[in-house]
Amino acid sequence: MFTISSVWKVALHYGALRTSRPLIMWVFAAALILSGCERKEESKPAAVAPPEVLVTEAQSKNVPATREWVSTLDGSINVNVQARVQGYIQKQVYNNGTVVKVGDALFEIDPRPFEAALEQAKANLANAQAQQVEANLTEQRQVQLFASNAISAAERDKAVQANAAAKASVLAMQAAVDQAQLNLGYTKITAPVEGIAGINKPGIGDLVGPATGELCKISTVDPIKAIFQLSEQEYLRAAEAWATENEREREKVLSNVELELILASGKAYEHRGKLSVLDRQVDPRTGTIRIEGLFPNPGRVLRPGFFARVRIMIQAKGPSLIIPQRAVMEVQSACQVAVVGADNKISIRNVEVGDRIGSDWVIKDGLKPGERVVAEGVQMVRDGMTVNPKPFVGKSDADAASDAKTTETKSEAR
Repeated sequence: MFTISSVWKVALHYGALRTSRPLIMWVFAAALILSGCERKEESKPAAVAPPEVLVTEAQSKNVPATREWVSTLDGSINVNVQARVQGYIQKQVYNNGTVVKVGDALFEIDPRPFEAALEQAKANLANAQAQQVEANLTEQRQVQLFASNAISAAERDKAVQANAAAKASVLAMQAAVDQAQLNLGYTKITAPVEGIAGINKPGIGDLVGPATGELCKISTVDPIKAIFQLSEQEYLRAAEAWATENEREREKVLSNVELELILASGKAYEHRGKLSVLDRQVDPRTGTIRIEGLFPNPGRVLRPGFFARVRIMIQAKGPSLIIPQRAVMEVQSACQVAVVGADNKISIRNVEVGDRIGSDWVIKDGLKPGERVVAEGVQMVRDGMTVNPKPFVGKSDADAASDAKTTETKSEAR
């Protein structure tokens, strides 16, 4: 290929042999033409390679459908411990926050006033019993005298009535003794249920009574109760799915529904729960119905007041189309995916999404099994663009858990 330098060499060599003006003009013209061609070749831009993206195929799988609700944990049994008699707290027997069993002592109220009241009631009973003995003897004598016509019927009746009143007085005094014994027993406050006893509210030396409120609260946390609210629409769908002609069969189906608990840490609780209570009515203020589930809590790790998510697994009816969540673009109120055709060209398509299954998303409409979608690099593609597709390899569950733990550790460090 001729260049400008080679043309000049030819011109100089040829000019040395023949100094002809037309020849020199021809050399200059050739040099200008070659210079223009050279600039044109230098200014031509290089071809841009198609961007590389990672793609995956939409797969059809049988996956379980799930529903989640925010729930609050509470004790399966909650008892507000209150004083039944009025008096001053003399002793607190239990330690705050510890597990107590049925009958364990919690508090002791000063028993001396109640011991004195019991002794007084016993004395009154003894007095009433003595009076009843006298009234009984009087009645017997009057009855005999009336039989011999020594006294009138009125005098006899008066003695009979006095004896009956004395017997009633004995019964009243006996009831007073029983009540005094009960009051004395109430000075020792014991646990009515097994559970965790909370922090005491009044302290030693405080005056307590039936009107002063709770002394402490005891909650049975094994099993522990999860409370969540079901909307009216969700309840109707569930009732339709679990509908049976036999009421007993329906209750059996409900009792076999397993609940999964997702804790605030994001981890699933190791024990599965069961439905226990379906409330009798829908709350007209919120349009929801209260549902309760029971979860085993052998280590008493879960405590009342925890927030968690209750998940119910429902088997899907047939296969579902699955793609990674990262492949779905949410644009305003629509969900879109970038589909890679056989010619490696991008087609932006609207899809209808369903439930989320782990890191995947169920696609109800808009995709077919086997179609390729962009999972990495979806932000850089445009409709009609040609791309260089490479296979996308999703992370395993262990890797995803490790990433989540790393992210959590970084957040705590901040």
